[in-house]
Amino acid sequence: MTLTAKVLWAMLLGIIVGLIINMSGWNVEGSFTHESIVGGLFYVMGKMFITALKMLVVPLVFFSLISGVFGIGDISKLGKVGVKSFILYLLTTALAIATAITLAAIVIPFFNTSHTHSETFAGKEAPPISDVLINIIPSNVIDAFASGNMLQIIFFSILLGISLLMVGTKAKGIVEGVEVMNEAMMNMVNIIMSVAPYAVFALLAKAVAELGLDLLSQLAVYVVVVISALMLHLFGTLMLVLKLFSKLSPKIFLQKIRDAQIFAFSTSSSNATIPVTLRSVTKRMGVDNSVASFTVPFGATINMDGTAIMQGVATVFIANVYGVELGIMGYLTVILMSVLASIGTAGVPGVGLIMLSMVFVQVGLPVEGIGLILGVDRLLDMTRTAVNITGDAVVTCVVAKSENELDIGIFEDEDAGDTLALEVDEASEQALAQVVNEMEAENGR
Repeated sequence: MTLTAKVLWAMLLGIIVGLIINMSGWNVEGSFTHESIVGGLFYVMGKMFITALKMLVVPLVFFSLISGVFGIGDISKLGKVGVKSFILYLLTTALAIATAITLAAIVIPFFNTSHTHSETFAGKEAPPISDVLINIIPSNVIDAFASGNMLQIIFFSILLGISLLMVGTKAKGIVEGVEVMNEAMMNMVNIIMSVAPYAVFALLAKAVAELGLDLLSQLAVYVVVVISALMLHLFGTLMLVLKLFSKLSPKIFLQKIRDAQIFAFSTSSSNATIPVTLRSVTKRMGVDNSVASFTVPFGATINMDGTAIMQGVATVFIANVYGVELGIMGYLTVILMSVLASIGTAGVPGVGLIMLSMVFVQVGLPVEGIGLILGVDRLLDMTRTAVNITGDAVVTCVVAKSENELDIGIFEDEDAGDTLALEVDEASEQALAQVVNEMEAENGR
């Protein structure tokens, strides 16, 4: 059975088990199931897997980006890749929120929504764009790596890669070392991916056992509109962008991005999914690492299509609840704020609510209104993260195709990269052991 099939079966089984636990009432607080199964076994399995993925993110992005700069070998071409991906990411985000606002403005006013919840949410004012730009440059590289600040890591890695290129042949040893480390990190991804089906089962079983179906009925209109807008953007806008700008098959693309979508859905984190997204676009779709190593982590940081959709629908929904008329200028402000807020915002669970509070402050809506949608945000966060990483992969393929850095043969091969290469090459193993033995013997003398 292929990895994709295993993960899909695990996902289905996790949802079924979670529903059984939730609907049977076994998950009441203090029960054995709640403490030992859902909050114990499932929590530990899922948390260990997510932590393992996060462990890979910083070193993978660092080595992969430097290796990518070496692969491009031309600083002007690197600039072209950066500009293309940045414009496409902003374009897809703007299209996403425009789609969401249009759909929400048509559907939501037909339903009589009222303020029936009392949850509160601590808002956060939007930082000035000048601060966002200044913070791209790390004042302390070690701190940037320790805190996982992706934009700062990307900036430093590209700058270091360019500097090594300028050194020339004297940097050959470092270049070879970075290439080896990049390959080693991809092997680590394969190792962790081998336990993915069990982790996906645990993550979804826990989420469904805790959420159940009750929350959906409370905010059915909001949930349905958000999910509809997400699906319209994923299967409509993004696939149109892919076909229009790259001529690649949306059907093949959707088949090959499923693994990354499932992991994004399970983890609710674009950053944690970076290793899986990188593997999908390089091994499954044939994108050269020189492009993917830049566009994927860059997209996980600034591309928030799914989050922008949630913001658009939530803005219309809350405005309707409180009877606030936003008008054309209000909606245009929401679009602009959502696009700007997505730049430099971390791709971690729950960040959409922080971004939404910035938007609400700007258009004059009460931040307390976010409390209305807190209950269902966890489920929608999972769904919109899957849309976010799909947008990352679409832009990666479009940019790679435009730079002739995409292998069409691999892209069109349905089975390419669908198996995990975990076998150790015995010849390589013996050769390495011989080198180590010779070094030890030499040091002994």
